[in-house]
Amino acid sequence: MLGICRGRRKFLAVSLTLLCIPAVTWLYLFAGSYEDGKPVSLSPLESQPHSPRYTASSQRERESLEVRVREVEEENRALRRQLSLAQGRAPGHRRGNHSKTYSMEEGTGDSENLRAGIVAGNSSECGQQPVVEKCETIHVAIVCAGYNASRDVVTLVKSVLFHRRNPLHFHLIADSIAEQILATLFQTWMVPAVRVDFYNADELKSEVSWIPNKHYSGIYGLMKLVLTKTLPANLERVIVLDTDITFATDIAELWAVFHKFKGQQVLGLVENQSDWYLGNLWKNHRPWPALGRGYNTGVILLLLDKLRKMKWEQMWRLTAERELMGMLSTSLADQDIFNAVIKQNPFLVYQLPCFWNVQLSDHTRSEQCYRDVSDLKVIHWNSPKKLRVKNKHVEFFRNLYLTFLEYDGNLLRRELFGCPSEADVNSENLQKQLSELDEDDLCYEFRRERFTVHRTHLYFLHYEYESASDNTDVTLVAQLSMDRLQMLEAICKHWEGPISLALYLSDAEAQQFLRYAQGSEVLMGRHNVAYHIVYKEGQFYPVNLLRNVAMKHVGTPYMFLSDIDFLPMYGLYEYLRKSVIQLDLANTKKAMIIPAFETLRYRLSFPKSKAELLSMLDMGTLFTFRYHVWTKGHAPTNFAKWRTATTPYRVEWEADFEPYVVVRRDCPEYDRRFVGFGWNKVAHIMELDAQEYEFTVLPNAYMIHMPHAPSFDITKFRSNKQYRICLKTLKEEFQQDMSRRYGFAALKYLTAENNS
Repeated sequence: MLGICRGRRKFLAVSLTLLCIPAVTWLYLFAGSYEDGKPVSLSPLESQPHSPRYTASSQRERESLEVRVREVEEENRALRRQLSLAQGRAPGHRRGNHSKTYSMEEGTGDSENLRAGIVAGNSSECGQQPVVEKCETIHVAIVCAGYNASRDVVTLVKSVLFHRRNPLHFHLIADSIAEQILATLFQTWMVPAVRVDFYNADELKSEVSWIPNKHYSGIYGLMKLVLTKTLPANLERVIVLDTDITFATDIAELWAVFHKFKGQQVLGLVENQSDWYLGNLWKNHRPWPALGRGYNTGVILLLLDKLRKMKWEQMWRLTAERELMGMLSTSLADQDIFNAVIKQNPFLVYQLPCFWNVQLSDHTRSEQCYRDVSDLKVIHWNSPKKLRVKNKHVEFFRNLYLTFLEYDGNLLRRELFGCPSEADVNSENLQKQLSELDEDDLCYEFRRERFTVHRTHLYFLHYEYESASDNTDVTLVAQLSMDRLQMLEAICKHWEGPISLALYLSDAEAQQFLRYAQGSEVLMGRHNVAYHIVYKEGQFYPVNLLRNVAMKHVGTPYMFLSDIDFLPMYGLYEYLRKSVIQLDLANTKKAMIIPAFETLRYRLSFPKSKAELLSMLDMGTLFTFRYHVWTKGHAPTNFAKWRTATTPYRVEWEADFEPYVVVRRDCPEYDRRFVGFGWNKVAHIMELDAQEYEFTVLPNAYMIHMPHAPSFDITKFRSNKQYRICLKTLKEEFQQDMSRRYGFAALKYLTAENNS
């Protein structure tokens, strides 16, 4: 293939050659057609043996001339093909020149040393365009720590997956928090041809903790320096990315640049687009040493095998130790040390065109990196202001970023056809379970939901809480969708203890929730509320899956299994902790029942005591929960007895009983076959009873259900006969499963159901 950067001279040379060859060819033919000054006819008629002009000599010359004509015509066709290719490559050629002009202005043309050490090496772009094999795996390394960075990684990964056509292997250097979040996310995302490996960032702290760092990234901002030591010894090359990167092209294009490295070039970097390393931003500004403008480390191409042979570890350590004697600390974390090393060893770097790292911090020259949208490759939000940065085209960049931020990640689960994927046990088991279902079954969609794997992002917001040392701590557990978001602030005001919430949202709704939470003083003032996002998929509300997700990530010994529509009484958290001790929940299988009431008024003066609640109950302001539509759900609580009770009392399980309870963290999960409305809590209470939990009503506890519009699922239950038939079928199957698991003791559930 003709190289795209041979320049206009090559293009013009080919054009002129193409124009001249026909003329030269016919001059040659014209001259060659004379013999002794007389024209030699090539006419077939004249070449017959009976022609008086026919001779053996002229026959040989004629054959030789015809061969030459064919050769010239073949050369002519080849040149036409080359010219066509050159014309087709012209737009890319212009972008390459533009990029090169920019880099010459910003550093490569500022010093002869830089010109000799870098620009000469970059002339390799004039070679043939490298091609990444169809199924070649691209390796990407990312350092990630904490809750917020985990969210940023998801957006970065989405942008990479959106454009990619190759298998990907992510190497995530993560702290324990980020690893828990991202491991669950990728496990539930189940994207084909994507592998993820984690490396414990906390174990690497000792490698860089000796370096003082003023950058907001903290100690994790230095860990790219130790990748040669951290990543597998057999890994030869890797693309290293910051978490605030957005891709606008296929990452394989960047991977192909490795083939352009020459000599001792081992680092692929884009020039820094701000004046930071020029040292003129303010009076007495003293940056670390760098070549010209220096280089930005938001995007790095690392040739790991060569770096190891060069003893990179020793190289950067000696440089850092020497510079820290005068600089005392880094200002831009690893970037300062990379630049100091490059200053001493300019031959190490291959300068990438700046469109591979368009840096959107204030007062940069990023606008010189592109002429058109199609020029953009990678956008880097490297300002602490992030989306609020000043840039002439920031609206476009922001919209591009928001597109991936709110993009449905489920759509990225597409196969790479023709590329074999590694065997995934979870995926294979899922496919086996789904294949066993009967698609003609009228309840097929209900049954399928039980096996659906929902993408899950744990701890969507910062979470910080340590359970009380007396082992009495209780976490409120609930689940919700977007239409119940308004209940969060009220619950936080009523319950001061830890909360674990599972939110069923789309990608776009998750961002709306984030903005809502960040704009709420109440929610931002609470760090003991864990928000776990379960992304929408399918037509049912997976209520019991959501409960299980919230339960699984409770960090206290006990859980209060509530619903988002209920407000607990003021002081319930402390009352439950005392009751845990009083009823010895640590050593007995008890389920403490919190009596449930409801109001039909949207504005309610919440009762501050049991006496006040009883008064409102007598006046008709409050009612026992669902007394008018589903009495059996809470009748066994025995509200008549509760009115005068002063000590906890035991009640027996009855059919359709579904109280709200406090239990130990090791209680059984909710059954996932029940989705939407109906039997989701009933089945769980039945399971507790089968496991011989003792139901105990607390005499001075209560919770009140607040009014809201009917949910979509209850509307379907009431209006769709098939929905009700399938629910009845699932109930019967659950009861049969109970009989198999618990034997003779479970027969009472069948009897109770038949009598109810």
